[in-house]
Amino acid sequence: MGARVFISYSHADEGLRDELEVHLAMLKRQGLVDVWHDRRLLAGDHLDWTISKELDEADVILLLVSPNFLASDYCYKIEKGRALERHRQGTARLISVILRPCDWTHTDLAQFLVTPTDGKPITQWPDRDEAFLDVTRQIRRAIEGLEVAGAPQVEHHFIEAAEIEVAEEGPEPQAMPRSSNLRLKKEFSQADRDTFLFETFDFLAKFFQGSLEELQARNEGIETRFRRVDGDCFTATIYQGGTKVAGGTVRAGGMFGSGITWLGNDSGQANSHNESLSVGNDDQKLFLSPMGMPMGGVSRDANLTQEGAAEYLWDLLISPLQGS
Repeated sequence: MGARVFISYSHADEGLRDELEVHLAMLKRQGLVDVWHDRRLLAGDHLDWTISKELDEADVILLLVSPNFLASDYCYKIEKGRALERHRQGTARLISVILRPCDWTHTDLAQFLVTPTDGKPITQWPDRDEAFLDVTRQIRRAIEGLEVAGAPQVEHHFIEAAEIEVAEEGPEPQAMPRSSNLRLKKEFSQADRDTFLFETFDFLAKFFQGSLEELQARNEGIETRFRRVDGDCFTATIYQGGTKVAGGTVRAGGMFGSGITWLGNDSGQANSHNESLSVGNDDQKLFLSPMGMPMGGVSRDANLTQEGAAEYLWDLLISPLQGS
């Protein structure tokens, strides 16, 4: 039997949890893991007792950390508290997965190595699949180093028993075994794709404006300008010692179809571009696919998140100042 893996997460992050489970598929196929989370609860299960039981039987406990996770008393105080206790006792392996930017470095999780590499949140990777692959590889290494017990624990204790209502005595509900893989293929309409496109453009505008302001604040002799041309276009300009050294134009839609284009100057010109991002999807999410036109740019096979697209285009703007 594989290692029992307990996933603690906020329901606000259920979509990201689904994506993680997709990447755990090979570990499941190889019989290395048996994954449990609260969506495997059955009608009639006592919530606190069942969750406590699964936490106490887990060989590996994954904490999917986000602002919502830290804000949840149940996730943070109860599930994280018990996970840390078992990790320190050496009876389970705790692995934190940083999903979204949050103040996790000021928690006791900061004492331990987290995933992905360097604690960079999943949502800030240019390609989310690469982020989850990084996490999966680290989970695999941790599991391969475990000596998984052959028999489950017989006795289980409630977490913070004084704060949790104890189940009434009676026969335990007979749970049927079932898969944790219950996600279905998602369908995306043209409206969904258009909404994603323009939400991404608005995110890019805020990202560039904030980044330009911070670049100027941190570097003496640097001046920047963010200019919103219209609802579908903005330009970014960087000056060094009063001389323009970099510029770019970002545009949504336009004559090149339904996508986002990048032009390596701040002219605001609509009939030319050096890179374009088109909206694509798989069976779970929408993403942005670059043409991969600039030398040294990302692969055209990359599936970029909004954050990943923003970082990619920002790199195109700032690279002349970095000698690349």
